[in-house]
Amino acid sequence: MENSRLASVFLFVYAIILSIGSIICKDSNNLVTNQAALFVFGDSLFDAGNNNYIDTFSRFRANLWPYGLTTFKSPTGRISDGRLIPDFLAEYAWLPLIPPNLQPSNGNNQFTYGVNFASGGAGALVGTFPGMVINLETQLNNFKNVEKRLRSELGDSEAKKIFSRAVYLFHIGANDYIYPSLFANFSTSQSNSKENYSDLVIGNITIAIKEVYKIGGRKFGFLNLGAYDCAPASLIINRTNIVSCFKPLTELINLHNKKLPNVLRQLERELSGFKYALHDYHTSLSERINNPSKYGFKEGKKACCGTGPLRGINTCGGRVLGPAQGYELCENVTDYLFFDSFHLTEKAHRQIAELIWSGPSNVTRPHNLETLFGLK
Repeated sequence: MENSRLASVFLFVYAIILSIGSIICKDSNNLVTNQAALFVFGDSLFDAGNNNYIDTFSRFRANLWPYGLTTFKSPTGRISDGRLIPDFLAEYAWLPLIPPNLQPSNGNNQFTYGVNFASGGAGALVGTFPGMVINLETQLNNFKNVEKRLRSELGDSEAKKIFSRAVYLFHIGANDYIYPSLFANFSTSQSNSKENYSDLVIGNITIAIKEVYKIGGRKFGFLNLGAYDCAPASLIINRTNIVSCFKPLTELINLHNKKLPNVLRQLERELSGFKYALHDYHTSLSERINNPSKYGFKEGKKACCGTGPLRGINTCGGRVLGPAQGYELCENVTDYLFFDSFHLTEKAHRQIAELIWSGPSNVTRPHNLETLFGLK
């Protein structure tokens, strides 16, 4: 009961501080213009509910219970029991929750804090789950539409300040490797085809970064790809060897993660003022999968919600066959690293966000997000 009161007091005080900050930062147009914004691009790791507003299959949405059970007490579209990594990063930067771009109630005054364009299932390639998600190219176009709205409302000079001060957060590419490995029967058995395929993925990400840079973006945050080959869904693919990571996906993820740092260093040399933080999400997630107790979890390989071995069949909330579909739900979600067969719990998201925000250089380099936001 005492902990509950303390949490309520903290949230109340936090809300007051944000309100005061908003008043201080408003200009004559009643829009915040001198506070660093957060613009988010990516997939289900970051999707705050955009997929709720598109015509897609239920497997790409999280608008059913028990998603959202922890903090929000109801589904929000976040594929987790609670808050996601961008939610915590916004909190650390003294920003409100960054709204999904497609949320109908959005106004320009919210966009000045930033916008979340991420879409569960999205990839850097247009051929990844085509017609079912908001791919990176479309997310970039949505960002350009927001840019036009802010320039129209604020004028070029004020809008330019927002885009130059903002931090742009990316996590994209995982589905580009998951889709061909698990769903499309795509052969990447030849080393040259793997190399070429990963070059396409990295190339599209690079194009998006450069487009944001043209608009004024200078500060970027990235996560490399996590150990999705060892998520509960992947661990049960080989039924003769349960708890074995899915090697075809392992090879592609490792190849991507090897190339991404090189591309970012090249961009740093090419683009004046380009600064970035790259978090080694693969190592952070792998360590928690393999040593859960070290990080306060009891289960690192079994999901909280789902069915089958390790609850690795993605039936949580009836996302595949509808609400009538049965699923198992754990008693204590904080014991688990994974909430469903591929997605993490709020507790895990908080830990990763802390490493992105203020982690040392061996996990987030060459800067962390606290440095990029100019709070250090």
